[in-house]
Amino acid sequence: MDFKVDREEPVFSISTAAKLLGISIPTLRMYEKEGLILPFKKESHQRLYSEADLERIRCIREAINQKKISINGIKAIYSLIPCWEVVHCSEEDRKICGAFNGDEEPCWTYNHPNTVCENIECRDCIVYKNYSKCGTIKDLLKNITGKEI
Repeated sequence: MDFKVDREEPVFSISTAAKLLGISIPTLRMYEKEGLILPFKKESHQRLYSEADLERIRCIREAINQKKISINGIKAIYSLIPCWEVVHCSEEDRKICGAFNGDEEPCWTYNHPNTVCENIECRDCIVYKNYSKCGTIKDLLKNITGKEI
């Protein structure tokens, strides 16, 4: 009998995720603190990671180690994701949105009071799920502009 787990299902403990990735637990916690990843947290505050999370972390590691992009550089790239286009923010929302008006942090690191994103769990948001992985930001920009960039 084959048992398949949804790639978005958080099933790996932080220690298991660290072992699978070949990195330390403090490194995973630092990526979380820096806003690069959003692990699932149980009520007990235990972090759990999905296969999609591990893929996202591998992408981050590749950017750091092979492409020599710093953590601040990755955050800057993530901050350029036009989340307002993806979730279709109103002009009113854009006026008060830290992600729309800021340029140093990914949108999923901001609080979003009084906006369309107010009641959306960032980990479940289409922006985080679909555009924080390798190659997807460029694809998003191509789709928005309708042009090759």
